[in-house]
Amino acid sequence: MDATTHAANPAKARNLDTVLLRKRLKSGLAHGAVLVLVLIMLLPLVYMVMMSFKTSTEIAQNPLGLPESLYWGNYMRALSEMGYVRSVLNSLAITVSVILIVVLAGAMAAYPLARMKSRISRIIVMIMALGLATPNFVTITPIYVIFRDLGLLDSYLGIVLAFAALKMPLAVFFYTGFIAAIPLELEEAAKLDNCSNWQIFWHVIRPLLGPVTATLSLFVMIMVWNDFIYPLLLLTDKDKLTVMIAVYKFVGNTGIDPTRLFPAAVLGSLPLLLMFAFFQRKIMAGSTAGAVK
Repeated sequence: MDATTHAANPAKARNLDTVLLRKRLKSGLAHGAVLVLVLIMLLPLVYMVMMSFKTSTEIAQNPLGLPESLYWGNYMRALSEMGYVRSVLNSLAITVSVILIVVLAGAMAAYPLARMKSRISRIIVMIMALGLATPNFVTITPIYVIFRDLGLLDSYLGIVLAFAALKMPLAVFFYTGFIAAIPLELEEAAKLDNCSNWQIFWHVIRPLLGPVTATLSLFVMIMVWNDFIYPLLLLTDKDKLTVMIAVYKFVGNTGIDPTRLFPAAVLGSLPLLLMFAFFQRKIMAGSTAGAVK
């Protein structure tokens, strides 16, 4: 019996080593595939930055090669002719304002919808979900006509309200599912302390919305910053243009000059990348907290 046991142990050890080797091999292949995909996704960004430092002669002679030297003249011209600082401040102010409105109003609207169990609340949530699938060309004309009649064209208030209205269904959709998962016992305990519905929302529910708020803010930030149609439609004053419209007007629509296109594209996306890098830790912490919850 001892001999049989000793003979079986090496076999089990070999099987265990084989299983571990297969797991490591699969893990290595998966990590390698992800790394290759990341590199492929970064290639356009690297190419854009590389081309932005080339002169027109270098681009014509060797469009795929590295720049011989870092030529900053393209960026100096873009900064001087684009109104870059002003447009970035406009985009930043509009984006932050939209996020604040969407987060606050969306959470307040989602709270009763998540707690009400009637058919009306379900219908409202479904309508909000349909708003996510509404294409831009359907809402462009109504928004323009309404804002024209209200005198909100070419104003910061108009563009902020337009974006807030367009992103509100996304906020309600995000918050409704998250609030529905919060235990009712927390609210019942607050009611025992004579808290009103507003106090329950503000002091009990709102502090728990950090994870979904971080994710929602990221989505809204990307969509508002990169939006081209509505700023082009609603804003005409050059001092109120967003950075994407400033890039478009700088590059022009009659021809493509790489020495203008690539530095303008880098400058247009740089603030967004910096904001994401700055808030990355909070966003990842919020996503992790939501997963743990």
